[in-house]
Amino acid sequence: MKARDRKRAKMVEKYAAKRAALKAAGDWDALQKLPANSSKVRMHNRCQITGRPKGYIRIFGISRNTFRSMALDGKIPGVTKSSW
Repeated sequence: MKARDRKRAKMVEKYAAKRAALKAAGDWDALQKLPANSSKVRMHNRCQITGRPKGYIRIFGISRNTFRSMALDGKIPGVTKSSW
């Protein structure tokens, strides 16, 4: 899944200018003929370490499970476990 997502990201980058030009021109037929995965909407945030699609923390780019384990191990600077 992680490899598929990287491939999709490359395709989005490759066709970004062409898609923008076709949208501006209003050429919906030509836009329809482009690969479906070249649309930015098809991208999904995934954990960079595990590839988990849910529980994604955007600031760190990892999932909540990975974040918790890394924070407890002290691998994320400035993050400490709170207690009160």
